[in-house]
Amino acid sequence: MNRMNRRNLIKTAGASTALLGMTGLDVFSRRGSASESKTDSLPMQLYKSMSDEQRQKVCLPADHAKRQYVSNWWYIHPKHRIPGTFNEEQQQLIQNIFNSLHSPDYQAAVRKQVQIDQYGELKNAPAVGFFGTPDDDDFEFLYTGHHVTRRCNAHGDRGQGFGGAPLFYGHFPDEFTETKDHPGNPYWYQGKAFNRFVQALDDKQQQQGLVSSNPRKEKPETVVQKKTNGWEGLSCAELSSDQQKLLVDTMGKMMAMFRQDDVTATVETIEKKGMVDQLHVSWYEGKFDIGSDKVWDTWQIEGPEMVWYFRGHPHIHSYFHLKS
Repeated sequence: MNRMNRRNLIKTAGASTALLGMTGLDVFSRRGSASESKTDSLPMQLYKSMSDEQRQKVCLPADHAKRQYVSNWWYIHPKHRIPGTFNEEQQQLIQNIFNSLHSPDYQAAVRKQVQIDQYGELKNAPAVGFFGTPDDDDFEFLYTGHHVTRRCNAHGDRGQGFGGAPLFYGHFPDEFTETKDHPGNPYWYQGKAFNRFVQALDDKQQQQGLVSSNPRKEKPETVVQKKTNGWEGLSCAELSSDQQKLLVDTMGKMMAMFRQDDVTATVETIEKKGMVDQLHVSWYEGKFDIGSDKVWDTWQIEGPEMVWYFRGHPHIHSYFHLKS
């Protein structure tokens, strides 16, 4: 997509739904009358509303291989996108689910990101699905598309973490190659938070965390692959207790876009498993430091049970995977 077309999308994404409405992608602005139950979660309401034909299209076994798949642009059901698979009430329910996975402070920005990254074309509309059935404790709802992979346990509307499977978020609001301040990108707040953590380290620690090699590749098969040894960067076992606490607090702040229950559950998993001593943090120089300003655009937090890879060049892609 050329620069002018993308800028036009940005102008219309927040204030008007005309472009997306013409292509049938306006699943974000509808205010339908989706039925709500006091007992059923939003994902369960969607599941119960579906016909047998719809379930055959979008429901997969709980142990399906795609459950652990992630990429920057993929669809759990490429032939069954939201607009062509679900009626208007169900589409509104799907949007309510998506909203509910995010903090109210970030919902509008994240909706705008997903909207822009459809490029106004039906072929880019997101796709959703379920893994398992209501009889499974790990019954899961999944939302996928360009620059978006979100998931949740379908049994409740209170977050339990991310179910041990990877998430993805990314965006470029205007230029494919972003400038150092990532203007208009709703996810750069995480880069700012990470850099505040780096600045709190001493000079020796900052040198240990700085890596000159290239970061991990983004092949779907390996992008969230966890090493068992040979980690690069600064070992968090060498941090003081105050610095370790600051790292955990920073990770919590970087997750602020998600609903609070998921943030709390994820941070508790990291703390209860004593994972901080096993983690390594690294940030990357050269072309990965946009503007050579030592405000690190590309960084990684990784260990034997966790990968959080944030790539800021040429624009933001971020992968998060924590074993449950």
